[in-house]
Amino acid sequence: MSMNEQALQLKAKMAAEFRSILSFWQQHTPDPVNGGFYGAITDSMEVRKEADRGLVLNARILWTFSTAYRALGDAGYREMADRAYAYLLAHFWDRAHGGWYWMLDYQGNSVQDKKQVYGQAFAIYALTEYHRATGVEEAKQMAIKTFDLLEKYAYDPANKGYFEAFAGDWSPTEELSLSDKDLNEKKSMNTHLHVMEGYTNLLRVWDSAELRKKQGELIDVTIDYIIDPGTAHFLLFFDELWTSKSEHISYGHDIEGSWLLLEAAEVLGDEVRVKRAEEIAIRMAKATLEQGVDSDGGLINEGDAQGYTDTDKDWWPQAEAVVGFLNAYQMTGEDAYFNAAIRSWDFIDRFIVDKENGEWFGKVSRDGIPYRREMKVDPWKCPYHNGRACLEVMERVDKIVSGSAH
Repeated sequence: MSMNEQALQLKAKMAAEFRSILSFWQQHTPDPVNGGFYGAITDSMEVRKEADRGLVLNARILWTFSTAYRALGDAGYREMADRAYAYLLAHFWDRAHGGWYWMLDYQGNSVQDKKQVYGQAFAIYALTEYHRATGVEEAKQMAIKTFDLLEKYAYDPANKGYFEAFAGDWSPTEELSLSDKDLNEKKSMNTHLHVMEGYTNLLRVWDSAELRKKQGELIDVTIDYIIDPGTAHFLLFFDELWTSKSEHISYGHDIEGSWLLLEAAEVLGDEVRVKRAEEIAIRMAKATLEQGVDSDGGLINEGDAQGYTDTDKDWWPQAEAVVGFLNAYQMTGEDAYFNAAIRSWDFIDRFIVDKENGEWFGKVSRDGIPYRREMKVDPWKCPYHNGRACLEVMERVDKIVSGSAH
């Protein structure tokens, strides 16, 4: 089979999986009583109707169904996007202080009003995608308003970058960490990666000189401070002066960041930064391929300089691996990256896709056994990584087959 035939086969399989993922969320997650979407569904498909509802999950549902509607034009996807948008504005927006609440109860009341910058970034990402899909001007204006809040409160003018979190009124807080897995530090790779991602999408709909300046600086900060120049791995946590506070390697973030960084530079349209981003993105993809990919094609969760520290395989790094390796192939033309993308999908298809209930298992062991305690839906388990991977592959394969690089 030729490479183009393999690519088209990959596209067909992931296009079908995209429809399947979207169908799962349409069928199982809308809450007919309280509006919006249920906050949790177990692996065995038990709906936890009174579970809290996270900003990240709701923003990611909005992004996913907006981009699905924009790409495929299905009216059902527009309905889901409209539902997510209406709920986000009605319940997550803080009318007193601005910004988006971190967590609501199942009836739509704030239970955690802190302003986690990561969550604000996903609101920007989702609102701009909804605007791109529907033309709703209010969504774009809310994204710009959120950008202004981040620049007013979260930006560090002394050392660059963005602080992690604030209290509900945007005053300083000691509760900085994103989750119980994260260090309680002033700055993190993860937040900066997704602020950059959000700003990339905002730049697609709002060509602002201030946004261009901040996006350019974010790209530089990522390359200069967040990526280890020796290993081409992300450093994960920092103090405000960019002193690294962790030795861990997150292979999923490395491969995700490799393509998001290049996308950010390309949308900015700065050729010098595009070149810098390409060079480091190739190094990141190479390091991930050589160090993080297991013999079965799956991506190991985490390691450090001594070896692996977590040999499980979460769902989302597998999705990002398909896109990241395909992106590396588009940049280099090296077969090893194309083959890695194919093997990543094969691993997903064999071990991660739940063939019985739909969607993806949250986590499997190194030998591919699902952890049944993992959720199908929760504040972090969403349709964004896997849905986006499907769409990215569909678009990238078209470019590969037609002979255009990006």
